Amino acid sequence: MVTVTATILQTWCVMSEAERPKIEIRDVSYYYGREPALRHVTLDIPANAITVFLGPASSGKTTLLRLINRLNDMVEGTRMSGQILLDGHDIYAPGVNVPQLRRRVGMVFALPLPLPGTIRANVTYGPRLAGVSDPARLDEITERSLTLAALWDEVKDRLDSPASALSGGQQQRLCIARSLALEPEVLLLDEPTSGLDPISTGKVEEALFQLKERYTIVIVPHSIQQGARVADYAAFLLMGELIEYGKGHDLFVVPRDKRTSDYITGRFG
Repeated sequence: MVTVTATILQTWCVMSEAERPKIEIRDVSYYYGREPALRHVTLDIPANAITVFLGPASSGKTTLLRLINRLNDMVEGTRMSGQILLDGHDIYAPGVNVPQLRRRVGMVFALPLPLPGTIRANVTYGPRLAGVSDPARLDEITERSLTLAALWDEVKDRLDSPASALSGGQQQRLCIARSLALEPEVLLLDEPTSGLDPISTGKVEEALFQLKERYTIVIVPHSIQQGARVADYAAFLLMGELIEYGKGHDLFVVPRDKRTSDYITGRFG
């Protein structure tokens, strides 16, 4: 198993001083009952980059992703040890405002689920709940969020049309825009293109390349090939353990661990 100390050193070796971590995961273990889903995972996630969590089913990658904005809080019979720090602050410390945390750390799921109503209403739903009521401000948020999600040009003339009428790829980008409307600092994506065609997948990936200039992005890709395309950094997990972490190009082209190589080349998984 990769030790905590070795992983910390490995992580800092792949980052420059300008890439100090936005998120620090420190010796995190997580259990469903007695079964460990994660075991002593330690890694640093830099700001303004795309970090990929890679691994076969039941490797712990989605669990780790969900822990970063505490989506597993309501899952009964689970427990976590270790720390997850956002800008140096423990997000599991007593007194943390979880709704505020989730505004800072947005999440997009594999299945696009637009809310009932119009495209505009989907984007402005979160800001309205947060107390934004000025129509000009809401229009500004709508255009900015849809532009960042690479959807504005396709829908700007039909903002008051039903969101359900959009294609699958457009609905997924709408869900990204809905998350961006709350101006998060971190965007988590769990296989966001798993149900999309190649053209729609390409548009989502292009949007991610633009978004990383403003946000920290962590993604569970739907394929090894997608991970290789988008990763600035990549972490390979296997049966809850962090096997290897490094710059994306290095992990996909010259992995250090044979298990990583075997997974990437399709020998298992």
